[in-house]
Amino acid sequence: MENTTHIVSLVVLSGFLLASIFGAVAQKTDFCTMGAVSDIVNMGDWSRMRMWLLAIAVAVAGANALDLAGLVELSRSAYPGARWPWLAYLSGGFLFGVGMTLGSGCGSRSLVRLGGGNLKSLVVLLFLALSAQMTLRGLFSPAREFLSTLAVQFDQGQDLSWLLAVPLGIGKRSVQPWIAAAVALGLAVFVLRDREFRTDYEGVFAGTVIGLVIVGGWYVTGHIGFVAEDPETLQEAWLGTRTARPESFTFIGPAANTLELLQFWGDKSMRLTFGVAVVLGTLAGSFAFAAATRRFRWESFASGSDTRNHILGGVLMGFGGVTAMGCTIGQGITGISTLALGSILVFFSIIAGAAVTMKLQYRRMLRET
Repeated sequence: MENTTHIVSLVVLSGFLLASIFGAVAQKTDFCTMGAVSDIVNMGDWSRMRMWLLAIAVAVAGANALDLAGLVELSRSAYPGARWPWLAYLSGGFLFGVGMTLGSGCGSRSLVRLGGGNLKSLVVLLFLALSAQMTLRGLFSPAREFLSTLAVQFDQGQDLSWLLAVPLGIGKRSVQPWIAAAVALGLAVFVLRDREFRTDYEGVFAGTVIGLVIVGGWYVTGHIGFVAEDPETLQEAWLGTRTARPESFTFIGPAANTLELLQFWGDKSMRLTFGVAVVLGTLAGSFAFAAATRRFRWESFASGSDTRNHILGGVLMGFGGVTAMGCTIGQGITGISTLALGSILVFFSIIAGAAVTMKLQYRRMLRET
């Protein structure tokens, strides 16, 4: 038991340190997935989208390298399972995209903004976490369960490697290196062929580091945290994670878990986990960088409608993120790094929800002027 306690502590501490790097880099470079979509919709600028895509490319290459080397079993994570609840992915992702637009950023961006003194993000995070709790086990859970009933059951898994290997009648390992290389290389070529982005060293730095942080999360939970026999269950386990599976960065479920931990701190069954450490580390890293560079500024709501939009955004992100099993980071980078088909669907659904909301906001603004 003493040995496993040491492992859990190492997993949690490593998650906090990795997230501190994530928070500091996101604060320094304005890494923002909602901003990436906004820049394209409103200005045709792909710079921040290229940061996001570069992070995905690095995460895909690194995560699959760990898997092929036998250091992490990506197939044991929550993303590439054989069940593909397409309606939950589609609707949850779309609603999350709507919510992150109304809330001025996704869950991770809200943590980064809060670290810089943005009190609006505190409200968003509180409603996001509460809504996520209600979707997991409360009032919103029947809606989530209904949306999850429509699903496709694959023979093996929903990751692209299995989807190609099964019809060809060959093993997954025969195609996984090629699929991973094709996805990572294709994204990298698209991103780096733009001369302006190639010379944007801050953007290249941000995408690369954030991708490596995701890979680090897989290594910490999937390798350091793995035990062949848990003394409590006598079964193999991944210690320090809420799901008892390999995990990397995601923010919606962990935000709900963080709120729950704060609410029931005296309950001895409540424990710090890798996901909670990621939430706290992102906030700490962002605050440390903002304070050190004098970027910290208190900011609050401009009007009642601004308050309403941010509250609604938090609620939609909590429901959508839990229903879609992740957010712009959880599904959009971590999930895609496993080559899961569902993660790819959520990625495009989030973009669609955000883009539609931005277009509607723009039309409304024109009518009011």
